[in-house]
Amino acid sequence: MPYIEVKTNVAVEKKKSEQLKDALGSAIALIPGKSERWLMVGISGGETIYFSGNDLPCAMAKVSIFGSAEREYLEKLTFAICKKFSEILGIPTDRTYVRYQFCDDWGWNGSDF
Repeated sequence: MPYIEVKTNVAVEKKKSEQLKDALGSAIALIPGKSERWLMVGISGGETIYFSGNDLPCAMAKVSIFGSAEREYLEKLTFAICKKFSEILGIPTDRTYVRYQFCDDWGWNGSDF
């Protein structure tokens, strides 16, 4: 049950949004037991975001995961996210933050896991 929320100050048209969604769907599988089947993605482009005191292209990805994941897999996912933001949106990898949040309680379909 992962959820990836993307916020960027770069405008994201439909085609790039779908490319990003597909890339994140593949990347989430870097964490054992996670797959695109259960992944939810939210993408907000054109946001007012400043990084290092300026509004050059930047992004924030918040990754919420039911349960936990080992650091080695998170590092692989961070690399993949940064790489795809660079390839698809033109955001330098050093202008992307990735935040992880782990959750023991997750609800779906009217009940909790």
